[in-house]
Amino acid sequence: MNKHMIGPIIFGFLGIAILLWLGVWQVQRLGWKQEVLTEIESRIGADAVAVPALPTVVDHRFLSVLADGRLVGDEIHVLASNKDTGAGYRVIGVLQTDGRRILVDRGFIPIPAKNAVRGAREIAIAGNLHWPDEVDKYTPEPDLDANIWFARDVPAMAVALNTEPVMIVANFDTGDGVSAFPVNTTSIPNNHLNYAITWFLLALAWFGMTVFLLLRIKCQSIQ
Repeated sequence: MNKHMIGPIIFGFLGIAILLWLGVWQVQRLGWKQEVLTEIESRIGADAVAVPALPTVVDHRFLSVLADGRLVGDEIHVLASNKDTGAGYRVIGVLQTDGRRILVDRGFIPIPAKNAVRGAREIAIAGNLHWPDEVDKYTPEPDLDANIWFARDVPAMAVALNTEPVMIVANFDTGDGVSAFPVNTTSIPNNHLNYAITWFLLALAWFGMTVFLLLRIKCQSIQ
């Protein structure tokens, strides 16, 4: 073997091994993510139960619930977008039930409906408990004067509306022109298959470049 080939061979196959390992790791992550999504979908579609006395993010996220009570009329409007109608707001209301005050994500309204009257009334809310992870360091502070929020920040909304830090996302229309915007798994990214394919293609390209380099070195040694 030409001594000039030793370095490229070691470097080439080390790179191939790393890229293949990354591809295999993404395949494993894909299996894990599919199991997670299946579990979430199962929880979303399960038979509804009463809202637990002390619900927690860890134990009760996506729990299917049913609650009877009274919408008291207080609202927070969270800037959102609907693929069918464009920009608008999520309407976050308050459900008074059994001595408790709970946040309710009633769904979506277009921008012109922001100031429409949605009064207090009795209702049964079916939906899922949810604590969305929408707030980061780039999220603007809410415009309290205009009642425009830029993320569903459950703890902050609970303080603003004097409720428990618990939110039901309604899975059916609750009237007043509000369209349900139910919980689903479509917003949860699952790009692991694409990542795996990318790593495997890079490994193939790396292999091709290594072979090309070795052939070039061999040709140069013959000349």
